Amino acid sequence: MDEIGRAFNLALALLQSGDRDLYEVIVRSLVVSVSAVAIALTIGLPLGAWLAVARFPGRKVLIAVLNALMGLPPVVVGLVVYILLSRAGPFGRLGLLFTPGAMIIAQAILITPIIGALTRQTLEELWTEYAEQLQSFGLTLRQMLTTLLWEGRFNLLTTVLAGFGRAIGEIGAVLIVGGNIAHVTRVMTTTIALETARGNLAMALAIGIVLLGVAIGVNGAAAITRDYALRHGG
Repeated sequence: MDEIGRAFNLALALLQSGDRDLYEVIVRSLVVSVSAVAIALTIGLPLGAWLAVARFPGRKVLIAVLNALMGLPPVVVGLVVYILLSRAGPFGRLGLLFTPGAMIIAQAILITPIIGALTRQTLEELWTEYAEQLQSFGLTLRQMLTTLLWEGRFNLLTTVLAGFGRAIGEIGAVLIVGGNIAHVTRVMTTTIALETARGNLAMALAIGIVLLGVAIGVNGAAAITRDYALRHGG
């Protein structure tokens, strides 16, 4: 217990001292995860909105597949991205392997199904409620989807936060495609694993405190957004 207490005190001291390596890892983690979420949104929001409104043969199968992809094993995604970006892979000449770009791609693949599936669920409920009204206005499909996205913006913000929370806590895929290289691809989750293995509990705890704070902040923001949406009918 004394050793854990000393490590915890050292962790707090590291956070307060502005340790360069520590904050470099924190900033890189945030940049990678925010970038991955941005990519996932550009794909997942339109896909989920389209699935909420469109009716076509095989739609239920596509929805089932999208829902299943929410549980993609991170290490499998990391392996697939690794193969695609390796020298022998089709995208090897891009030189993205063991760079933050590869980590962003892996995280985006993992969270896009989450964004898409939750968006579809949210907007399908709105579509059921407002379909006749929107159709009576003679709106195009694009206009109806835009309207639904706006009406469901508060619930969709919760979806975005869920995707970010999934991304920031990822380790398996980013470790495979990033390589955990110091000052290049090392992020919070991989640093915790490395420093724990080294026995450097102070650094691991410092990163863990930040990661826990981010997780609590994301969940708190999601809860506040959800309550606001319920109170205002969003």
